[in-house]
Amino acid sequence: MSLTKWSLDPTHSEVSFKVKHLMISTVTGQFKKFSLEGETETDDFNTSKKIQFSADIDSIDTNNEQRDAHLKSADFFNAPQHPKIVFSGIKYEGAEDGKLYGDLTIAGITRPVTLNVEFGGIVVDPYGQTKAGFTVTGKISRKEFGITYGAVTETGGVLLGDEIKVNAEIQLVKQAAAQEEMAA
Repeated sequence: MSLTKWSLDPTHSEVSFKVKHLMISTVTGQFKKFSLEGETETDDFNTSKKIQFSADIDSIDTNNEQRDAHLKSADFFNAPQHPKIVFSGIKYEGAEDGKLYGDLTIAGITRPVTLNVEFGGIVVDPYGQTKAGFTVTGKISRKEFGITYGAVTETGGVLLGDEIKVNAEIQLVKQAAAQEEMAA
């Protein structure tokens, strides 16, 4: 049986994160450059054989150039040494509300994570391309990945929270060769 290959539709996808600042407000950021490739046995994503995601640290955007530069530094992601965040999916299970299990690597440290997946469905667009949509959410501890920067305010308060909320709106496109094989 040949595998169905899927790739990211970047114009209909986004990856963002949120973190508490001073523990009273939330700062949001996103990655402007990222990729995702997948392989399934059929159009059923429960048959996933490969889910590989990466985000370029240099594309981080929090709407503040000085903060973005600090996030790329050794205090956080250390972009010169670790230019990408990588997620390797191990297993996807569920239908509309599923779980994605895999290994997340940030700043050279790999940890297992479980992400929540809302499957939006599969459709054929007006150009004949088969597309699949997902909303992926989860929470990670930045300290588990060695990102321990933690300035303290004058009153002893925490400048930056440990919990990072991640959200990805993902649209995948079935590769043309795979679409032709499935039609045959």
